[in-house]
Amino acid sequence: MSLEITAFFHAPSSTYSYVVADAAAKHAAVIDPVLDYDAASGRSGAASAKAMVEHIKGRGYALDWILETHAHADHLSAAQYLKQQLGGQVAIGEGIREVQATFKKLYNLDKKFPTDGSQFDHLFKDGETFRLGSITAQVVAMGGHTSDGVAYRMEDAVFVGDSLFMPDSGSARCDFPGGDAGALYDSVRKLLDLPEATRLFMCHDYAPGGREHRNQTTVEEQRRANIHVKDGVSREDFITLREARDATLPVPALLLPAIQVNIRAGRFPEPEADGAVYLKIPVDRF
Repeated sequence: MSLEITAFFHAPSSTYSYVVADAAAKHAAVIDPVLDYDAASGRSGAASAKAMVEHIKGRGYALDWILETHAHADHLSAAQYLKQQLGGQVAIGEGIREVQATFKKLYNLDKKFPTDGSQFDHLFKDGETFRLGSITAQVVAMGGHTSDGVAYRMEDAVFVGDSLFMPDSGSARCDFPGGDAGALYDSVRKLLDLPEATRLFMCHDYAPGGREHRNQTTVEEQRRANIHVKDGVSREDFITLREARDATLPVPALLLPAIQVNIRAGRFPEPEADGAVYLKIPVDRF
């Protein structure tokens, strides 16, 4: 196998981003890149994404794809920074259209704001394949956490987005607009029907109990030990557990700034008349 996987951890959001490459052909993709953003000051930065750029340049790779697993609610995407630095197509699942329509209303965006996904270079359909050098990658729709979720399968590796966490953390919440616990159960079971040795790469790890952060597990480990969806947990039991847990969870700290950037494929809103960029925070809407 020529698939090379390098993980980058963004501690403030507990997010794992990945550079995946056909090392022999020197073609790469980035999955779920993070833009640094401080909510208190409203300042953004690209130090985390710059580390990925330096890694790609240092290995002489061409960046073909910048892949989002969904429009994240816990961090701002660095997709546009990476594209400016290295090129590549920014892609996401076609369910982004539904997410854009939902949040266009929430933010009361301009009527001209398109909800057709045209801010992205490519929208993936479920089951679609694409190339990364000599490697064939496949898109797996992963609805439930959000309506636009996808996973990316490359050789024996799957990048699962926010569908699954490490076995001691369970699964993603389903109480955002477009979320559905039953749909998430169905999505996760598609992953768990893959060969047991399949490697699953997480988008987040919150290190419960103070253990070391981990970003990789297997189908076998998840089927045996996942506290929410291991073998033997029924769809009905999962829905009951997930909905009860979701009712206790706070709104993610960066949801309101992050979504309005991420539905724009990582772009901030256009500068206003004074030359400054502003993010909108709807009051008493969430």
